[in-house]
Amino acid sequence: MNGPSTSTSFTRSRATSERIIEPLLFLAAALGVVTTVGIVSVLAVQTVEFFLEVSPIDFFTGTHWSASIKPYTFGVLALMSGTLLVAGIAIIIAVPLGLLGAFLLSEYAGPRVRNVIKPTLETIAGIPTIVLGFFGLYFLTPNVLKPIFGDGIGTFSALSAGIVVGVLITPLIASISEDAMRAVPRGLREGAYAMGATKFEVVRKVVFPAALSGIMASIILAASRAIGETMAVVLAGGTQPQFTLNPLESVQSMTAFIIQISLGDTPQDSIQFKALFAVAATLFAMTLALNLISNRVVRRFRTGY
Repeated sequence: MNGPSTSTSFTRSRATSERIIEPLLFLAAALGVVTTVGIVSVLAVQTVEFFLEVSPIDFFTGTHWSASIKPYTFGVLALMSGTLLVAGIAIIIAVPLGLLGAFLLSEYAGPRVRNVIKPTLETIAGIPTIVLGFFGLYFLTPNVLKPIFGDGIGTFSALSAGIVVGVLITPLIASISEDAMRAVPRGLREGAYAMGATKFEVVRKVVFPAALSGIMASIILAASRAIGETMAVVLAGGTQPQFTLNPLESVQSMTAFIIQISLGDTPQDSIQFKALFAVAATLFAMTLALNLISNRVVRRFRTGY
């Protein structure tokens, strides 16, 4: 007698919960969209106000940046070169280390080795970036780089910052690349072994091409992370904006300038404060372009099984 009544009550309860959950899920998704639109709107308004006072051509083609000392000059290439120099060094270091770690964890390491290396990589990824910055400033530069380059390298350098950021993003490449490699079907490996391929040939000619989309996505994501890094670059790379490709010199990244203005007593209606948003908008455009490239690469090299 109670069966139909209980079933009906349960059905009504599920219908009620569904009506409540669906709007909540929509609001959660909409919150991210609204937040992004708000951030872009603020950047756009302040950036337009900045470009009403500074020529966009001078901003994007100038190589000298002086936002604190008159005469003020706003050539963002001086900040972009420091940002890209540090990120480039970091990628050169992180890509081979990350891929070698991914190959080891995915194809060669046994459970005992994985249980040691995997938590170690996760620990490195969890180290606060300011700690890595102090590591670069007080250990890496005086004890490793100074004996090699002597007086050619100062207390702050793009090389030190790049090495620190490279260590920071290595676990990101290793983890995502390992997941991509482990997702390759076992049958592809066994088919290659059946044809007489060696372990290294299977990794190089079967696993790596099949996982290429995930590997490329990890590299581009790590590049975005390196471009957006702040505290480690400020502490190890310095705050001297200059257009240079010399990794031994002190540089200032775009994020370092944002920190410098944000922590100072800069009036909100000043040109320096508006320059903060112009630099942030440029940085946002750079990372957005990298994400779009990542999506395109993933679609281009994605392999279906």
